[in-house]
Amino acid sequence: MSKEDPAVRARLAEIPWFMELEQSHFDRLLSIASLRQVEAGERIFSESDEQDNLYILARGRVAIELHVPSRGRVRLATVEPLEVFGWSSVTPVVRLRTASASAVLPSELIAFPADRLRAACDADPTLGYVVMRRLANVIAARLMVTRLQLLDIFAHPSEGPTS
Repeated sequence: MSKEDPAVRARLAEIPWFMELEQSHFDRLLSIASLRQVEAGERIFSESDEQDNLYILARGRVAIELHVPSRGRVRLATVEPLEVFGWSSVTPVVRLRTASASAVLPSELIAFPADRLRAACDADPTLGYVVMRRLANVIAARLMVTRLQLLDIFAHPSEGPTS
């Protein structure tokens, strides 16, 4: 276990669903979390990159984008503080990023290495259930937003790129 970073503890303690965790679960997630600072315009990850981290946005704003042939990059979602992104890195089958993420504003991210997060969830099924239930809600919301975006794209196929 690595030495605990007080800044990471403070950021995790601000997130409502972390407040509901058992102390042992909070401590386990804290032990693998780190902070990452990104500047506006900086690419966090790209579509088809190999998995690395699950992120929670602590401060700032992040754009989630997808490349659409004949349209270019299309923004699927804008991540606001306390929201989760990069969830495909934690899924058991998907091994590549399904979209790209870039900072819209200078941002602070809480990063969880996907391999270590999966291992923690496997080692403690109760923690795994809580984490995966939370991720299922994130995925369901993102799918709904993506569906609406796709309906818009198909309704207006001749428009040029959106970015």
